[in-house]
Amino acid sequence: MKRAAKPGHSAGQAPSQRQLRAGELVRHALVDILRHGEVHDELLDSASVTVTEVRLSPDLRHAVCFVEPLGAALGATGSGDVIEALNRHARFLRGRLGREIDMKFTPDLRFLRDESFETAAKMEALFRRPEVRRDLSSPTGGSTDEGREGGDAELPPSSASRPLPPEGGDHK
Repeated sequence: MKRAAKPGHSAGQAPSQRQLRAGELVRHALVDILRHGEVHDELLDSASVTVTEVRLSPDLRHAVCFVEPLGAALGATGSGDVIEALNRHARFLRGRLGREIDMKFTPDLRFLRDESFETAAKMEALFRRPEVRRDLSSPTGGSTDEGREGGDAELPPSSASRPLPPEGGDHK
């Protein structure tokens, strides 16, 4: 028999204020730890790591840290090695984090590369394509096919041509 999902455990549900607040607390503490160079790893010493977001589980015991490595280490090794180094040192970072933050439990840390920057760059490149720019700048906001009259020929007849009811509640 299946159990009902607990509040906050649904995959489609947004994080609670508590999760967001604790995530920001963890993110700021991790930034301080990494900035001070407390992790002794040659790869991490040569790279600047930006912690973009920390997502916590509803019970605040597990944290997924999205990071974007920058700097000289990316030239030869790539960002995957920096992420691996952070995951190797996750237990040490968790111990340092426990001294920095005031939470009942210090969350387990898992580091993943933040791909939102690449996604945004792909979207920007898509918006710059001539056919997309043409469609975005057309007066109807969408593409119109030659041979059809008017831009709303593709809309369903339900609400496209129906006038709005008069205000004041007088419906006939």
